[in-house]
Amino acid sequence: MNLSNMPEVKLGIVAVSRNCFPMTLSENRRKAVVAAYKGEIYECPTVIESETDMQKALAELREAGCNALVVYLGNVGPETAEALLVKYFHGPAMVVAASEETGDNLCQGRGDAYCGMLNASYNLKLRNLKAYIPEY
Repeated sequence: MNLSNMPEVKLGIVAVSRNCFPMTLSENRRKAVVAAYKGEIYECPTVIESETDMQKALAELREAGCNALVVYLGNVGPETAEALLVKYFHGPAMVVAASEETGDNLCQGRGDAYCGMLNASYNLKLRNLKAYIPEY
């Protein structure tokens, strides 16, 4: 079967972090996802903590030629900056969160990525933005 009409996807992943948590928590979790992923993925070096970081990450994604985006919550993220990244990115976006692990490497035994996912979904809806959020 000829699949010549299939788009070529260049996937990028961006970690987000709220500044009350160590940024390294999100960075290390993002690196683990990239290491486990079996396909090609652009790992955006900027971790988003603010709208300024969002603009920098957006420019890096565009420069890398990404046309699909994963917004990765390694912990609670800055909801406004996350939502604006989805809004201004020029392709489809998926928002995912880290599962809470054993607690051995978390800030005071927690990372709050699940709570961050709830906040992110509310913010996307408030702005009437579409992003794919996996069921699990």
